[in-house]
Order: sequence, then C-alpha cells, then structure tokens
Amino acid sequence: MGKEKKRKQPPSDAAPPQGDEGEGRKERKGKKPKKDKAEAILPSQIKNKEKRSELHAKLKREKKAEKRKLARERGQAIRRAEELGEQPPEREVPRTIENTREPDETVCRPDDQELFAGNDADEFNAVLKQHIIPKVLITTCRFNSGRGPAFIEELMQVIPNSHYVKRGTYELKKIVEYAKNRDFTSLIVVHTNRREPDALLIIGLPDGPTAHFKLSKLVLRKDIKNHGNPTSHKPELVLNNFTTRLGHRVGRMIQSLFPQDPNFRGRRVVTFHNQRDYIFFRHHRYIFETKESKVASKDKKAKTSESKSQPEKQVICRLQECGPRFTLKLLTLQHGTFDTKSGEYEWVHKGDMDTSRRRLFL
Repeated sequence: MGKEKKRKQPPSDAAPPQGDEGEGRKERKGKKPKKDKAEAILPSQIKNKEKRSELHAKLKREKKAEKRKLARERGQAIRRAEELGEQPPEREVPRTIENTREPDETVCRPDDQELFAGNDADEFNAVLKQHIIPKVLITTCRFNSGRGPAFIEELMQVIPNSHYVKRGTYELKKIVEYAKNRDFTSLIVVHTNRREPDALLIIGLPDGPTAHFKLSKLVLRKDIKNHGNPTSHKPELVLNNFTTRLGHRVGRMIQSLFPQDPNFRGRRVVTFHNQRDYIFFRHHRYIFETKESKVASKDKKAKTSESKSQPEKQVICRLQECGPRFTLKLLTLQHGTFDTKSGEYEWVHKGDMDTSRRRLFL
C-alpha cells in the first residue's frame, strides 16, 4: 500500500495541453468573419415602434440615394456618348409582374385569323360596325340607397344614350324582357350592399353574354379635387392591356356600350386600363395649349438681354378629371342573358386560381 503509483507522462508526439488547445480554438474562432448585426436586422424584427420607424426611414433614405446615384451615372453616360457621337446605352427595362407573367397560350396575336373570324361572328359585331346605335338601360338592385343613386347619375353622364329605370320589385328576367322589347343593346345593373355600390352586372342584349364585376374604390365627382364637369359630347374610348382571348372579349363588351363615332371637339376621353386583372376606370377632359418659354441664346456676341433670350413655343396638354373613379374585377362571364340556375359559364374566377401573382387572365 505504501508504494506510490507512477503517473503516466504523455508522449512527446501527443497533442498540446489544454491551455494550448484553448488558444488554438480562439485562433480558429478569430478567423471566422463576424456578422454585422445592424445589417442583418430588418425593421419587421424590431419590437420597439420608434426604433423600427427610424431603421425603416434610414433604409428608405439609403435606397433613394442609391437610386439617384444610378440615375446620375446613367445621365453622365448618355451625355458622354452624345459628345463622342456614339449610340447611348440602352435603358434597362424594369422587372414587373406584368412583363414576367406566366406564359399563356390564349394571348392574342396580330396575325391570328381565328380571332378576326370570331370578331365578325360575335354578339357585338353589329354595334361595333355601327349597324346598330348602342342604347343602354341602367337599373339597380331592389334595395338601392346610399351612394347608389349618385353613382348612377354620373354613370349616365359617362355613357351616351343611356336611360335609367327604377327596379322596384321586378325580377331581373322581367327587366331583361322589358329591355329587349324596347331595342336596348345592353343592360347595366348596379348592385348595392350596405348603402355602398359593390358590384356591376353588364348584360349584352338580346343574346348575351353576361359579365359580373366586383366594384371597389369608388370615388364620386364631388370627392375629386379640382374636378371638371363633363359635356354632352360622345367620348373617345381608350382600352389598355386587354391581351388574352378573355380580355379581348371583355374589352369588346365594354366597347359596345359606347358609340363608335366620338366627337373629338368635345375633348372627352373615357379610359379602361387593365393592370394585373384589375380594370381601372377614369374619365377626363383635355385641352392643348401653346406655351412660350424663353431659351438662352448661344451667341456670345449678343449684348442686350433681348437678343440673348429667344421665345420658344411648346404645345402642352392639360388634363382635368371629371369622375367618377372606380375599379372593376371580373368574377364570371356567362353565355346568354342572366340565369343563375341553368346558365352556362364561359369563365368563372375561383379561389384556387390565385396561387401565383404572375398568373393573369385578362
């Protein structure tokens, strides 16, 4: 028992002691780049409202400064190319949802003979070729109140040759028969929910089709700043970005509501602009004016101030919005006139269609 146990000494080739291992670990840790926490943190990760708003404002300022820097460099490159007589660099096209949309086989092409043949045989051909003068009947749902009457009054000023008939307790099928017997070409039903217009039903007569739109973001004329009052002239019609077969059909349906011989002297223009399957409606009047602006003369010998400045005439266009202003979203397109029980639908918007923002239908 008195014998002492000999401690085993580590061999000379063994690993260094723990102190050396710790130093080695510190060295290895020091080699890794440290992450900057301020750059990694997003404003949405900060719980304090003031700090979150400060960081958001800072990132916004940096983004604007970077944008101004790129624009300044692009302008310098264009001026340099003009001085050297070279072709300026092409402007980059920004990536948007519309120009990166999913490929669609139904997109209309200018050489599509089948599309032209379908135009000659569809329900709107007689109106669009001016064989029949468009005549529109406007009515409401059974309970119409709130902003509905004011919206209908402004809608009648937008669409020429339109007439209003009170709905009362009549069924919509009887209203359709009434409009057919009096040679109306279209029927518009303004639906109101909770004293607010929320839907628009456009029925082509006598054989359809029927389009059901969701109506949103309605702004009446009185709520538009510096609005103008429309005249009784027939307006010019502008349809933008209806590119697919479905969009082309909806565009022709909207076009059949208006006469095809606009009065250009009236300077009224009605616009239906499709963007991401939302149809934005605007109503303007315009005027062209000649404005004189003084341009400094490059002649160094000119001494007087009159000779240095030369008047230059520029033609500018001024716009004034007449209202109303609203947005439409197509929900259904049905064959024939309105029939909820036995009607056959050409197209129906469903919830499972909205799986991608780049999947567009109009």
